[in-house]
Amino acid sequence: MPATTPPLAEAEAFCRALATNHYENFTVATRLVPRGLRQHLANVYAFARWSDDLADEAESPAAAAGAIADWRRQLRECFAGRATHPVFVALADTVRRTGLTIEPFAHLLDAFEEDRAFDEAGVACRYASRDDVLAYCRRSADPVGRIVLGLEGCRDAALVAMSDAICTGLQLVNFWQDVRRDRLAGRVYLPRDDMRRHGVDEAMLDAPAANAALKDLLRDEVAWARGCFDEGAPLVGLAPRVLRPAIGMFLAGGRSIADAIERAGYDTLSARPVVGRWRKLQLAAGAWWGLQTARLAGTP
Repeated sequence: MPATTPPLAEAEAFCRALATNHYENFTVATRLVPRGLRQHLANVYAFARWSDDLADEAESPAAAAGAIADWRRQLRECFAGRATHPVFVALADTVRRTGLTIEPFAHLLDAFEEDRAFDEAGVACRYASRDDVLAYCRRSADPVGRIVLGLEGCRDAALVAMSDAICTGLQLVNFWQDVRRDRLAGRVYLPRDDMRRHGVDEAMLDAPAANAALKDLLRDEVAWARGCFDEGAPLVGLAPRVLRPAIGMFLAGGRSIADAIERAGYDTLSARPVVGRWRKLQLAAGAWWGLQTARLAGTP
């Protein structure tokens, strides 16, 4: 915590630097929203990034627990108008201007704490069922979409449900893309029920390549994620107009990750499937065209 509370301009610059240095696509994504929202997105991203680092970069699970607890205290102070950390000074301004509530931010911290507790307990296969995975996604992914909609004052229940579906789909394809990476970190997000149904055990995740059973399992998991994307897709045409290009890009990006996993034959052990540079350029171009269309339609 800083000795003195930084001025707002300095805190905002801190958040912009944190966002651009840690997320290579941040500049592209923020170009797809009005200038007035860009700093707010940087402030929100800085909160999420800092929170994640507290959980993952601590010297021990116990140290992470203390850091997350202190960060949660500072979050409450922020919403009470007593922010001191640069991230919270900037976020407090976003909250004042947009009317965001504390709940989605607290839920993100709940997810980080959940991961930390599993790490401390040495639990690898974390969730028994898809319902349990979805409950985690409601804390780890869905709050982000709710915050973004909230920046434009959108709290319509039907639109929020579509946003939740897209965010859950994005979390799921990230899990299936990173089976090897998560396994090396002692984390398995594949539902145990699905693993048993396909005859997959933990030991198979340590192999240099996926066997037929694991490939079949991941085929089903990717189909689950695609279903989430389909459920949320109408949001691209129904969300506040200024958010539609960015939402469309993230939806298309998630589907592209699913496509990359499929092209890899559902083997995410031998190599991590990624979206190629050319496809990223296509996505950015499509989103840019959507932005121009919105502007021609009269959106500020």
